[in-house]
Amino acid sequence: MEGTVKWFNIKKGYGFVEGDDGEEYFVHHSALPKGTFIRENDRVSFEPAETERGKQAKNVALLEKGSERESSEGSDEASEESDEQSDENDEQEE
Repeated sequence: MEGTVKWFNIKKGYGFVEGDDGEEYFVHHSALPKGTFIRENDRVSFEPAETERGKQAKNVALLEKGSERESSEGSDEASEESDEQSDENDEQEE
């Protein structure tokens, strides 16, 4: 399953991921590969698990950093805006 990190406290070593199914999953640093850190808005894949304490994310893998997602989304919007402006300029010239 994939999801987005809602928050993760590096000092405490845990946080929550919102799965693509709309459910929230607890994630502990031990579910991450050694040397991997996750932050808010990072995109991750994980194995959902139902435990005595509730839903947990196991075997978490970082797919895309939130900062990279935001910049790529922003560039898409910027290119769409420039395309629209280009179309408007073409119409004005005619």
